[in-house]
Amino acid sequence: MTLRIAIAEDNFLVREGVRRMFATESGLEVVGVAADLPELLTIVDNEKPDVVLTDIRMPPQQTDEGIQAAEYCRQHYPDMGVILLSQYAESRYVRVLLAQGTERRGYLLKERIADIDDLMVGVREVAKGGSALDPKIVETLLQVRSRDRGQELRRLTRREREVLAAMAEGHTNAVIAEKLYLSSRGVEKHINSIFSKLGLTGDQQAHPRVRAVLLYLSEGSGT
Repeated sequence: MTLRIAIAEDNFLVREGVRRMFATESGLEVVGVAADLPELLTIVDNEKPDVVLTDIRMPPQQTDEGIQAAEYCRQHYPDMGVILLSQYAESRYVRVLLAQGTERRGYLLKERIADIDDLMVGVREVAKGGSALDPKIVETLLQVRSRDRGQELRRLTRREREVLAAMAEGHTNAVIAEKLYLSSRGVEKHINSIFSKLGLTGDQQAHPRVRAVLLYLSEGSGT
């Protein structure tokens, strides 16, 4: 099945770069590109893409237009995925993005755009109903939560944080094992430890368990 993508970015070079990268991918079609929020919403209404890839700050106000687009899609097209692109790991935007649920939502740093494989992992995960967060975003949420909400996150080891970040990206246990040079059993042990420390339960393979962690992390009160 062909995934239909809309791109919104006010920087021409970035916008065209992403469009051309996607043009080389089989099974993917760019149905529209926009330089501002009104143009993006017109594309969303007319084309109804599977996934919207949008900058956070765009004209007309250069504030939180990407967040506004995500909320619009949630209200009018709940099955449409949205991935926000940002130069910075800003936890306040992540919390707003995930406030209505993590299904079909992603937040990636723009530095990830250079790696089409990583970008496509996020796009495909969001398109099928999952979520995709940049590892640096997860680390920021961990730090905020640890500072503002108690001691339990401070108990996570460095390796457990790496596993959690990979889970947030939407990777399966098998992929996590390959990325982090762990055995399958080792990944399972780390995941069990993470959820034990966070007081969460559920099937390791199911999206709801990953979403539970992301929602838990996104509840921090810092910025």
